[in-house]
Amino acid sequence: MKTWLRLSAGLAAAIMLWSGIALGQGTPTECGKKGAPEKVEGEVVSIDADKGKLTLRAADGSTHEFEGSKETLQDYKVGDRVKAKLRLTKDCSK
Repeated sequence: MKTWLRLSAGLAAAIMLWSGIALGQGTPTECGKKGAPEKVEGEVVSIDADKGKLTLRAADGSTHEFEGSKETLQDYKVGDRVKAKLRLTKDCSK
């Protein structure tokens, strides 16, 4: 009887540990970049519409690269002042 009790307790503990590890892996690792600011305000330095990239220089001199569609990027030109906000993809949650 004691053997079955110990075996059941060990199995229950193993299941709880395994399920806890699986639940802790819900968010993809590519969600958000470390050190990326929440908001950036700066001047457009370069635009590459073919690659879908726009580069901003912030007031502190740091540069930030953003992605956008060709249609979105055609509205901007070098020298424009822009405010940008970090958005997460649908798969990521804050």
